[in-house]
Amino acid sequence: MLPNLFRFLARLPLPLLHNLGALAGWLAWLLSATYRRNFRVHLAQAGMMEARTEAIAEAGKALLELPKIWLRPQDEVVERVVRVSGWELVEAAWEAKRGILFLTPHLGCFEITAQYYAARKPMTVLYRRPKQDWLAPLIEEGRGANLKLAPADLSGVRRLLKALKGGEAVGMLPDQVPGNGEGAWLPFFGRPAYTMTLAARLAETGATVLLAYGERLQYGAGYHLKLFPLSAPLEGDLMQRAAQLNRELEMLIRQCPGQYLWGYNRYKVPSGAEPPQTE
Repeated sequence: MLPNLFRFLARLPLPLLHNLGALAGWLAWLLSATYRRNFRVHLAQAGMMEARTEAIAEAGKALLELPKIWLRPQDEVVERVVRVSGWELVEAAWEAKRGILFLTPHLGCFEITAQYYAARKPMTVLYRRPKQDWLAPLIEEGRGANLKLAPADLSGVRRLLKALKGGEAVGMLPDQVPGNGEGAWLPFFGRPAYTMTLAARLAETGATVLLAYGERLQYGAGYHLKLFPLSAPLEGDLMQRAAQLNRELEMLIRQCPGQYLWGYNRYKVPSGAEPPQTE
């Protein structure tokens, strides 16, 4: 039943999906005390409580737009990007024959960035199989139709390295909580968050590192794809570079706080991991 619902939603107009998503966002807020608590705590931690009302609705939009992004034909999906800023950064990397590492946090339509690029050149993305068994085939059918999926294990890391060294592009969600042993406790909006170090490692290939997200436009009008360089070159040891990337993400999120997934449990302790040390 759920896969059929997913396919049905993919056929609905984007404005309608966003309207339904806004409603779903408020229902999730009203029905789940845990979700409300995480939402409030994370917003307060970042000092962005003024974005709460917008962010509640936008979180629902992020969920209901996924079927259309994953399951509709690629050319139809790409047409939803009605404006692009910073594409010259991509072209400069092409000219220099360098790989591109796209870091796209849970901000705006984070799926549209990879789809837009993959319509032009090959792209590999890090893929962690979802816990819901019914969802995995849909993701693999949709996202996997246009993107190369690299599993979140050692073999997947090898694929990412090979792609970057070969001058191709790689995409990942740098604010996704990694598994135990795959990250480190580093500050994120002033609070320790278990942070992946993989992005900082991949940057050692000499790839161009770009921050990216698809800003969701009002009334289902489409998306504004925004690309940015790092504010400064990555320096220091692995932990210092990973911490710098967290700061870069903070600056990106501050540009559009109403479209960040504040309900995502960014500060959770992964199974088997030691909690952060507190003074």
